[in-house]
Amino acid sequence: MEFPTVHLPPLETAYWLIKPGKLICGTWEEPKEGAAWLGERLAEHASRFASDSDSDSTRLAELVNSAANRLDRGEDVSHGFYLERPAFLSLALVCCSPNRAMPELRCPCSSSSLRPSASRRH
Repeated sequence: MEFPTVHLPPLETAYWLIKPGKLICGTWEEPKEGAAWLGERLAEHASRFASDSDSDSTRLAELVNSAANRLDRGEDVSHGFYLERPAFLSLALVCCSPNRAMPELRCPCSSSSLRPSASRRH
């Protein structure tokens, strides 16, 4: 029997910078573009959130706005949500060039200032 490979989110968000490139969903130059990606993923999965409060549209909009502000300050963003059992959704937006938390980690894509990544287990 062959088991699927599971890619767990790293213990620290900045360590996404050393994960395999195939786990990276996109790159953006502008914080608002990265936050928009987060909003799209949240909307995509909202109907599957285990908690009704997690899927509240006002709360999700606040998370997106907060992400844009944090990214604009050079801070990483990481969220996790329990979905219908037994799944967990992990979404992360990681700043690089350099990363504030771990400046020694190089940006895998030197032309981008943001490197968002997502790990999904459904």
